[in-house]
Amino acid sequence: MSIRGPGDRRARRQIGEIAEASVKVRPGIGPLSSSVSTQAGVGIRSDLERLYREQGDRLWRAVFLYSGDRELAGDAVAEAFAQALRRGDSIESARSWVWHVSFRIAAGMLKDRRRTAALPPEGTYQLADEAPDLTAALKTLPPKQRGAVVLHYYGGYSIKETAAILDSTPAAVGVHLTRGRRRLRTLLEERDA
Repeated sequence: MSIRGPGDRRARRQIGEIAEASVKVRPGIGPLSSSVSTQAGVGIRSDLERLYREQGDRLWRAVFLYSGDRELAGDAVAEAFAQALRRGDSIESARSWVWHVSFRIAAGMLKDRRRTAALPPEGTYQLADEAPDLTAALKTLPPKQRGAVVLHYYGGYSIKETAAILDSTPAAVGVHLTRGRRRLRTLLEERDA
């Protein structure tokens, strides 16, 4: 079953609009005059569109599991792809970069929300079909542990890749994974008892 965020159509529209603008004008450079530059812009756009088709759902779900908020996940993913389009050729590995930026944006949004609101967000959403106990248990983990667990086990990233995405060290990610697994096991065993 494929679950998409409400921002999915909006994200595609934003990606398309930004891509069209980035092909015509790049910030600080002015209009693109040569067909080679235009073709490079179209290539970036098509690469990111392919990445979005292949990884968009999975990325949205991972950010949702991290944040617990459907709207926030859609906004973070859309913003990450928009930033990737604006950066263009300067990104070496678009896949890793987009995952890293999505999680950083989500973490920033969560931090801002904690500062400004004491009430739970309206868009809070729980995956009813997919292990609601696990989803609830994940929400109780500290952000660093939750991010490591979601990226490594759900996203399928290695410890080294997870560390790069979370801007951490592999050793720290290993510690977060161990502590997160231990805490999840305890929480899930308590619910079953």
